[in-house]
Amino acid sequence: MAQASWNPAWVHDHTTELSMQAFRMVETQHVAATMRLVDSADEQLLLEDMLESSKPPLPAEAAGLHCLLAAPFRYVPQTPSRFRAAHMPGIWYGADDAFCACAEIAYWRQRFLLDSVGLMKQQLSTELSMYEARVEGRAIDLLAPPWSQAHAHWAHPSDYTQTLQLGQQVRQTAPEVQWIRYASVRAADPVCAAVFDPRCLTMVSPEGRYEQWHCHATHDRVTLSNGRVRFDF
Repeated sequence: MAQASWNPAWVHDHTTELSMQAFRMVETQHVAATMRLVDSADEQLLLEDMLESSKPPLPAEAAGLHCLLAAPFRYVPQTPSRFRAAHMPGIWYGADDAFCACAEIAYWRQRFLLDSVGLMKQQLSTELSMYEARVEGRAIDLLAPPWSQAHAHWAHPSDYTQTLQLGQQVRQTAPEVQWIRYASVRAADPVCAAVFDPRCLTMVSPEGRYEQWHCHATHDRVTLSNGRVRFDF
């Protein structure tokens, strides 16, 4: 049976105001690392300012946003993600469930090892921070009609052809669409957010209070733990 198609006109005709809270996991920030390179708090601040000035500038829409929320919008990654083509501006991704956020990290850590011939038999250990944000704004809801009739296009675990087309359509013709709500393909049931407009993001986690996780990845297993909970993928 042929997969149901979707209509580009839906980008304008079938959007709605939506909100959700979402977890995102990132590599632990460099503050602890730079502390080892300096002798005082003043030197620490100076070094942090130098590092900040070396990064690409933030887009105007992200000005004043918490650094963790703004970070994805600084860069133009060379590899694609679900709704963003390669060499296009970054997107903020989050999941409404902590397990799902871990599942996303596990998938990409293992992909990194398997796609690198020289690393395939290596182990990769990283320290991560999980935080929570609120997403609120004009959205496309791929879980609702008519978008849901093309579910097979949105739910493929590795073929991003249709989702990339949708992301491009949003960027080129529908700047009023701030984010996309969609079903996770790494975990059953959780809902994810792909945010194009940083202005619809606000931080929920208190400043400086991010949950710390450790990730250990090999070619056949990825384990994430925060000291209380452990997930194996």
